[in-house]
Amino acid sequence: MKTYKFKTTINCGSCIRAVTPHMNKLEGVQDWKVDTDNPDKILEVTSDSLDAQTIKSTVEKAGFKAEQV
Repeated sequence: MKTYKFKTTINCGSCIRAVTPHMNKLEGVQDWKVDTDNPDKILEVTSDSLDAQTIKSTVEKAGFKAEQV
């Protein structure tokens, strides 16, 4: 199991609702959450099979930026 962290532009409840269907479609995601209280809006994804680039491109398809930290 690996945990990835990304600095994102997902900054509110509406943004989280917009990205949720994209994240839920990803096979291999065990858990994910966005800390909107953090100034960097950290997305944390736990997966046993995904790589960082796949997660990043999924977030970008949803209309948000993501940069691995």
